[in-house]
Amino acid sequence: MFDMGFLELLIIGVVGLLVLGPERLPKAARTLGLWIGKIKRTVSGMQREISAQLEAEELRQKLDEQQKKLDESVKQVKRDVESIAKPEPGQAADEPRRAPGPERPEAGDEAPSEPPEKRLDDALARARLDAPADEPADAAEKDSTSR
Repeated sequence: MFDMGFLELLIIGVVGLLVLGPERLPKAARTLGLWIGKIKRTVSGMQREISAQLEAEELRQKLDEQQKKLDESVKQVKRDVESIAKPEPGQAADEPRRAPGPERPEAGDEAPSEPPEKRLDDALARARLDAPADEPADAAEKDSTSR
């Protein structure tokens, strides 16, 4: 901040000695030192707070960016699953693809109150039914055990 050498400090000390005298100079120097220490601590605290705020803002930006990527990935997966769940052009309308078990309505027959998670589960079940016969039934288990 200030570029003061030994000569400048010596001149300030001599002027202080002449102005304040030998009795008040030590007390004035001590008081000046305390003020400088307080100022340094205050500035240091402000710098730490500013650094912490900048880091927090940077983390928020990264988090928002990752959240957007995650949201886009989820939307893409939903679109992919819904496209798999739609009937194929060659399939007759009276031949619905259904999962084994209790009757489940098709995607177009569902009530609007059905949650998207249920529709997604139904679409996944229908996609599993349409999987090629040459794939083993436990392909997912084989993949997970090989990792």
